[in-house]
Amino acid sequence: MKVTYTPTIGLEIHAELKTKTKMFCNSLNDSEEKRPNVNICEVCMAEPGTLPTINKQAVKNVLKIGLALNGKIADFTEFDRKNYFYPDIPKGYQISQYKYPLVAGGELNGVALTRIHLEEDTARSTHESGDFSLVDFNRAGVPLMELVTEPVIHSAREASDFARELQMILRYLDISDADMEKGNMRVEVNISVSTSEVFGTKVEIKNLNSFKTVEKAIEYEIARQTELIEEGGKVIQETRGWNEIKQETFSQRIKENSHDYRYFPDPDLPKLFISQIPEFSETELRKEIPELPKEKRIRYKEEYSLTEEEVEFFIRNEDFDKIFTLATKADSRGLKKQIPADSNSIKLISNYIISDLSSLVKEFPKALNDKNKIATDLSAIVEAIENRKISSRGAKDILKTTIETGKSAKEIINTSGMEQISDEGELLKIISKVIEASPKVVAEYKAGKLASLQYLIGQGMKESRGKANPEILKGILISRLK
Repeated sequence: MKVTYTPTIGLEIHAELKTKTKMFCNSLNDSEEKRPNVNICEVCMAEPGTLPTINKQAVKNVLKIGLALNGKIADFTEFDRKNYFYPDIPKGYQISQYKYPLVAGGELNGVALTRIHLEEDTARSTHESGDFSLVDFNRAGVPLMELVTEPVIHSAREASDFARELQMILRYLDISDADMEKGNMRVEVNISVSTSEVFGTKVEIKNLNSFKTVEKAIEYEIARQTELIEEGGKVIQETRGWNEIKQETFSQRIKENSHDYRYFPDPDLPKLFISQIPEFSETELRKEIPELPKEKRIRYKEEYSLTEEEVEFFIRNEDFDKIFTLATKADSRGLKKQIPADSNSIKLISNYIISDLSSLVKEFPKALNDKNKIATDLSAIVEAIENRKISSRGAKDILKTTIETGKSAKEIINTSGMEQISDEGELLKIISKVIEASPKVVAEYKAGKLASLQYLIGQGMKESRGKANPEILKGILISRLK
């Protein structure tokens, strides 16, 4: 009988929060600081006699993500000391939350959440040269949100999709940059593989720093544990890391249990009763929660009839989404004019942003600094297309010129001679020249070779230097040939 192996996955995701100062002191919280040990003080360096104070904004940020994910906000909460010794823990313990987290429960992408709590980040150790390590304490004490899911995920793709969606929500709420490359967001995976006869043993994979790495690490670990079980071996509970070069997990240490950390309430920090803090009321917090990705997906599909691919592009690209929103609410002068949701203009704006603008700004990234200008230019271009002043080919050239030169689309349309020829009298003159110069092709068309028509249209576009309105040109040409 074929044995079925079932992977069970839970995630622990850490995200550094956007606050002016660190979690328990006044040192700057600046993830862009490259100089080591600059943003430090007596508190985050754990010098004797110092006392921590709670960062109110960090607490507020965690409460907002809790509400956004339909979690239950705690009334009573407290901070605990999580005791372990490592070079990047200056105090010999980390201030975290254990029994009374800020948020319990919640859901995202159909995955149930266990808790969301608040703690401080550790310092950063480097081992780049020599037989020694260096420690940069700039990160020590930075506010860190930890989100823990229930073990209800069963595939690598489901896990990475969850992490991607969470990253977007953190950015929409503007509470974290959640940049995995910079270490603002880190994913840890708890994974076990079981059969009907073998109950799985949980293995943790630490500090995964990209969505692709999350998928690869899970897939590798499923295969490793499955092979071990099949060979009669035993999976041990441990913490493993990911070797990017070898594309495999490796053992780091035997996994600790919660009692190993000897949690106890931090005696230097006050207990918090959330209901006694007016600005932390659910009513006040919800005022600061914007439209989230799930809601925006529904609205964009219903209002604008965009495809799933188009919607996802705008959901995941904040700059282009802002331009799309501005362009659909402005005329060629940048004045407010709500374009009807079912208008072809919406589709044109979307197409030019996704297919053309997204490529252009890779070469000219500073253009995104003025999103209002780009939106006004797009409105002018789409308006000109619909008024038959320019062709779709001309529109692409105009958009490119606006990005390259900084000139407005309206100015380029009016002064560059790129206006489309839609006058029937003008087009009839062009068609007469084409018919006179191509008697053989005309005869073939009249004899039933329909492909000849495209050649004649092409010649007409060439004669007009690309400025003829192709639809009007085609109509007049067919009529003339009859």
